[in-house]
Amino acid sequence: MFEFGRDLRRLFAQARESEDLSWLELIGVDLLAAEARGQCTDAGRVSCARPHPAWLRGSALWREHARRTGSADSVTRALGAALDATRHAGSIDDIARAGVEKARGLLLRFDLCGGRETLDQAAEAVPGAAAVKPATSALISAVHASIQSRLARFDEDPAALIQAAALLDAAIHQIDRARAGSSDDLRLDRAALALEAGVTKRDPHLLDQAGRDLLQLVQNATPEYRPLTRARALTLCGAGLSALAALANDEPAREQGRIMFEAAADQFTPDHSPLDWATIQIVRGGTPGAVSTGAVSLAALRQADTLTAGQGLVIGAMARDMLIEGEIAAAASIGDLPRLTTAETVVRRRLTETRPASDLDWAVDQIAMARIAQARALLTGTDAGTSGLALFEAAEVARERGLPGLAARAQALITDRITAR
Repeated sequence: MFEFGRDLRRLFAQARESEDLSWLELIGVDLLAAEARGQCTDAGRVSCARPHPAWLRGSALWREHARRTGSADSVTRALGAALDATRHAGSIDDIARAGVEKARGLLLRFDLCGGRETLDQAAEAVPGAAAVKPATSALISAVHASIQSRLARFDEDPAALIQAAALLDAAIHQIDRARAGSSDDLRLDRAALALEAGVTKRDPHLLDQAGRDLLQLVQNATPEYRPLTRARALTLCGAGLSALAALANDEPAREQGRIMFEAAADQFTPDHSPLDWATIQIVRGGTPGAVSTGAVSLAALRQADTLTAGQGLVIGAMARDMLIEGEIAAAASIGDLPRLTTAETVVRRRLTETRPASDLDWAVDQIAMARIAQARALLTGTDAGTSGLALFEAAEVARERGLPGLAARAQALITDRITAR
């Protein structure tokens, strides 16, 4: 027994020294934070023999912690460690590696909180690829492709989406050829892009490409070693099947999508990676009719809202929006005015008694007030009486943060209000 335990500790120590950080998927967020803190402490010691790679590793650890928790402080720590890596750079290649890490940190901040300004900052942080090693050049191409895919989505530019897909293809091949690390995140980005375009255009070639990428990811990411990567791939599979089921009114495909979502959620516990768990619920709830038909439960949405509340996160705003939609639908379906009033009281209290974590939280609550007023008007026959100006501002905030779906819902409420007059 002693030998077995000692061997496990030796393996864990070796993993800590490895450049492959996939082992982080096996530890919880508290231990991950401790690892990141310890790594940066070691990197800052005068006795540290190689401070540049030590700071890069510390930045990557804090970035992974932020990705799984949404912590703004962890993003700041990751960017700070990247800056320290720049200060200890001994070559052009070292400076480029630190620049890649900074760009990754800013890209994560955008993924968590949205905002075109942050995305532009990430694009500006990408270093040039001249006079660097092949592996570093591959990392530069990878972060550049990831940023371009977000920019194309943000601008809703079909031509830019095609170009971004080509950049992702090239970056994947370059990463694999240079053996510069895992290309899993790039493959997830490419699959998501192909899936979105394939469903929109009903293009079987794009859907096949997304399916191939996701199948490879699921097969390579075993639940024993890569539970989070596996869950992310399964979530995209579920989203694709659910979207196709909605287009074709295909009940077997809808059931397969449900199974995929459940399999994704079963890969880990909510406290192991709160944002991954919340994302599964939100993606599941984002399928057409999911909230109203009970495909995602109000209990799951409440938990997702609790896990993401108060941080100004995009996923948190989506969780709250879906939760309020579900609460209103449940109340309206049985004509339960007291329940509607309770929901309104909660939202009104947030708007008047507390300072919102972000303008996006404010926008979601303004949209919620309009929805509640609309539901009450339908139940009682009275005027909705909501503020068109507040809804217009909420729609603008949603667009600026990169949430066109939320902006469209606000705009639809404005249109309904005008039509009802």
